[in-house]
Amino acid sequence: MDPVRIDVTTPSRAYAITLEDGALDRVGALLDGLRVPNRRFVASSPLVWRLHGRRLARALGPVEPILVPDGERFKLLSTVTRIYDSLVRANAERGSTLVTFGGGVIGDMAGFAAATYLRGIALVHVPTTLLAQVDSAIGGKVGVNHPLGKNLIGSFYQPHAVVIDPSVLGTLPRREFRAGLYEVIKYGMTSSPGLFDRVARDRTAIFAREPKALMPVIAESCRIKASVVSADEREAGLRRILNFGHTVGHAMEAVTKYRRYRHGEAVAYGMLVAAQLAAGRGALAEGDRKVLADLIASLGPLPPIADLSSALILEAMQHDKKIIAGRLHFVLPTAIGTTTIVDDVAVKEVKDALRRVGFRK
Repeated sequence: MDPVRIDVTTPSRAYAITLEDGALDRVGALLDGLRVPNRRFVASSPLVWRLHGRRLARALGPVEPILVPDGERFKLLSTVTRIYDSLVRANAERGSTLVTFGGGVIGDMAGFAAATYLRGIALVHVPTTLLAQVDSAIGGKVGVNHPLGKNLIGSFYQPHAVVIDPSVLGTLPRREFRAGLYEVIKYGMTSSPGLFDRVARDRTAIFAREPKALMPVIAESCRIKASVVSADEREAGLRRILNFGHTVGHAMEAVTKYRRYRHGEAVAYGMLVAAQLAAGRGALAEGDRKVLADLIASLGPLPPIADLSSALILEAMQHDKKIIAGRLHFVLPTAIGTTTIVDDVAVKEVKDALRRVGFRK
């Protein structure tokens, strides 16, 4: 399929997202064309480097990767320090580029390192998971977790380029791939009924990683994210809609110490709770709530939640970044493709929605 270029324009930086099957094999030439500084370092995980590192090294030239552990429980300042250590030992200068090569955790951690090393060096994301390709690699959010909450330490730091190659998704386990599809559903629910319907209609071909089905889904998700970020870089207004499902989702990840749920799985549950809240208020038609629940269920089983306490989820939500002036802001769907942001959700409403979705009292 033809390559796709999507431009992101923000006050701090303008950059291009390149989406192309096989882009990994010419990433060096792509970065040269975009005039990205040519002293390039790569941060990755041992697994991703073993699977795809040879291709990237051929495209970039000789490179000694900075390999750090992957997974939300390693998304810590101590892991970022390992990236700093490697950059310092290599005498990396301000005219250097750090290429992140992995999923969302690697992108967030290495992106934070790039944002803060020497007060900022060039950053390029080459995401290797569906979730990172459609969401986390775009928009400039970088950072790490704190024991009390997810992504509480971080910054907005836009990359200089994003290079997406769907061919690397061939090695992604089905569960990880499915976790990324939940984020695609999020974009459909917030912004695009057509994208929502496409996932429902083409899910068999999408799971088969067929380019004709997969490329349009990635491209549309990227266009939505790029449009929102260009209009609201630092989440002062419109960009908050992209937190749909994340309020409860982040709380779930925190209370289980980032070990039980993939990020996308937690977001799926968060969307179900938000839809239940909206339906309970009469803001979302029961038919639309059921369509969302049915699509999420059709992708495959989610990990169980019956042993998770609603009280623990509510407590974790008190440390959410979306609390403004002491009030928790919730993104609620009002129809497939539209949402609203409210700050008057009562504790009783949240408890009821959590129980209806399956959390214990």
